[in-house]
Amino acid sequence: MWTANYDRLPTRARLAAWGMAISPLCPFCSNYEESRDHLFLGCEYSKEVWGGVFARCHPPSHTFTNWAELLSWIRGAPPKLILLRKLATQSTVYHLWKQRNNLIHNQTSVPAATVFHAIDKEIRNIISTRRHRKHFDKLMILWLR
Repeated sequence: MWTANYDRLPTRARLAAWGMAISPLCPFCSNYEESRDHLFLGCEYSKEVWGGVFARCHPPSHTFTNWAELLSWIRGAPPKLILLRKLATQSTVYHLWKQRNNLIHNQTSVPAATVFHAIDKEIRNIISTRRHRKHFDKLMILWLR
């Protein structure tokens, strides 16, 4: 997650800027350069995945256009939702990056709903294994509502 936070992921736009002979376009939509902000926040595929996450974590008042807005959404949550938003964001970033790599390297595409299902399963597992810890005892109720 820290590599995404510091914008150090080897996105296609960064690789092309370093001189690699590859297309800088997003592998999901092929309409825009694959930057961190586009890949995780601006792409229609990613927006569809985030839609499921936002339905569980109280959606923002407007769609995000950059990474700073995503971080503000996490920090601006009521105290009981901050941990859930952190977990959801980390899982979403991981699964979107994993699907991006799967699409580039294996030419295998899955629907956004399938990616959200994997995120949902991962968050349920994380909460279940830590349910006896102080901050995790009420998270499942928040996630499932």
